[in-house]
Amino acid sequence: MLQYTLSLISAVVLGFALGLERELTNKQAGLRTHIFVCLGSCVFTLLSIHGFPTFALDDNVIVSQATGVRDTARIAAQIVTGIGFIGAGTVMKNGSSVHGLTTASTLWIAAGIGMACGAQKYDIAIISTILSVLVLICIKWIERNILATRKIKRQRLRLSLKCEKCNVNDIQNYIMQEFPNVNEIKNVDSDAENEAKIVAVINVKDNNPVQYLYKEVEKISGIRTISIREADE
Repeated sequence: MLQYTLSLISAVVLGFALGLERELTNKQAGLRTHIFVCLGSCVFTLLSIHGFPTFALDDNVIVSQATGVRDTARIAAQIVTGIGFIGAGTVMKNGSSVHGLTTASTLWIAAGIGMACGAQKYDIAIISTILSVLVLICIKWIERNILATRKIKRQRLRLSLKCEKCNVNDIQNYIMQEFPNVNEIKNVDSDAENEAKIVAVINVKDNNPVQYLYKEVEKISGIRTISIREADE
């Protein structure tokens, strides 16, 4: 009984430590989710190891309990598959951007830590928790302070231009010359007289893609309005 209690308490404490960082950064899955994933994994691991003893059979009749070989990982192995459904619920797609992958990964490692607690492998559980928290904190700092200044983003943008008394062909040629990564460009009929609308989908590679695209397009003479937004897939 004491070893079971220790395993369960360890799972709660380590799940709390891992979920605290997610909670402080306002992620979808926070303290309670990580604690329950860690605790639940520990419970299933304990049941898998201790909950199903092996019995000797004589003509399909149970006669005595035996200590033969049995698969103690049968239930615990399903945790790896089952946790994928919870992790998938934290992943959200917005246009070409995907959010929640890190939170899904922390839920996955929380399940592994809970399994380690259930198997009384406390050294593995504690070291894994410490490393996970360090990765969440330290790597984020590196991304924001070092990589962010050097990373060049590639973004798919939808550019809409309206111009009055302008040569549409000249503007289209300019866009195709200045932006070789044009996926689509077309002239849309406008209700207003002497007004043309041009729509183009462009892949822009720059640290500030929207600002870069706006400054380049602003050079075109005759442009009345410029609209730039993220293109749908």
